[in-house]
Amino acid sequence: MNRARLFLAYVRQNLFALLTVAGASVIFLVVIALYRLPAESVGYASLLAALFLLVVGAFRFRSFCRKHRELEALRDRIAIPAFPLPETDNLIERDYQELLRLLDRERGRIVYEKDRAYQEMTEYHTIWAHQIKTPISAMRLLLQTDGAPDRDELREQLFRIEQYAEMVLQFIRLDGRGSDFVFRTVELDDCVKQAVRKYAPMFIRKQIRLNYEPVRAQVLTDEKWLVFVIEQILSNALKYTPRGEISIYMHPDRPDALVIEDTGIGIDPADLPRVFEHGYTGFNGRADKKSTGIGLWLCKRVMDRLSHTIAIESEVGKGTRVILGLENDPLEVE
Repeated sequence: MNRARLFLAYVRQNLFALLTVAGASVIFLVVIALYRLPAESVGYASLLAALFLLVVGAFRFRSFCRKHRELEALRDRIAIPAFPLPETDNLIERDYQELLRLLDRERGRIVYEKDRAYQEMTEYHTIWAHQIKTPISAMRLLLQTDGAPDRDELREQLFRIEQYAEMVLQFIRLDGRGSDFVFRTVELDDCVKQAVRKYAPMFIRKQIRLNYEPVRAQVLTDEKWLVFVIEQILSNALKYTPRGEISIYMHPDRPDALVIEDTGIGIDPADLPRVFEHGYTGFNGRADKKSTGIGLWLCKRVMDRLSHTIAIESEVGKGTRVILGLENDPLEVE
C-alpha cells in the first residue's frame, strides 16, 4: 500500500480525534476574537500549538505505518476457508482480521493432518489386529492336535507374530518424534547379512536358493532402518516366490544401488505405479488375502527419510527387482 493510501487510511482511523482538535481550535479562536487579544501573541501561540500537533501526528502516522508493515510481514509468513468477520474501515483492524483468517486456515490444516494420521494409524492397527490373529489361531490348532505339535510350524507362526509386532513398532516410531536416526558409514554387507540371517529358516523351509556374494560397499545411512527395509523386501520376495531363487547384488550401472531380485510371480503392470501407496495391495495382495499394503509404504517412507530411493521393476511370471538407491547424502534429511 502506497503512502497516499496509508495516509487516507490513517485519517479515516483518527477522524474523530481530528474533528475533536478542529472543534477545540474553533472554540479557541472564537474566545480570542471575543476578548480581542493581541494578534501577535495569539498567532505565536497558535503556531506553536499547530507545530506540536503536527509533530505528534507525524509520530503517530509513523507508528501506524510501522505497525501495518509488521502485520503485513507476519501475514506473509503464515502460509495458509476463511471464517466471517465484520467489515471495518480500520486498516489495522483489517490486518488483524487477515491474520486471524490465516491462523484459522493453518489450524484447519494441522487438524486435518492430525486426523489423517490418526485415521491411518487406526486403519493399520485394525488390519494388524486381524492379521496377527491368523498365526495365533494356527498355533492354537497346532497345540490342540493329538501328539507332539510340529515344532517347525510353531516356529514359523511365532516368527510371523514377531514380524507383525516389529512392523507395528516401526510404524509408530517412524511417525513419532522418537525416530532415532543415527547416520554413520556402515558396511552394506553387514546390513544384508543381518536381514538374510533373520530369514534363513524361511529360505530353508521354502527351498528358495539365495544368490549372494559380498558386495564390499560402504554407505552413509542409519543401519537399523536400512536393515528394516531390506528385511521387508526379502519378506515380500519370499512370500511371492513359491520356487526359484532370490539374488542380492549391486546394480551393474549404478555402483551405489543395491538390487534384490526374485524369480517369483511378479507384479501386474497396472499395479506398479501404486505399490508404494498406503494400504494398496494390488492383484497379488487380493489373491493372497494376507497382504496389508503397509510394508512397501513403510519402506518408501523410511527411504525418503534416509534420503535414499527405492524403485521396483517387475514382469508377471518372471519376477521382481527392487532397486535401493543409496547414493544420496542422508545428512540432507531434515
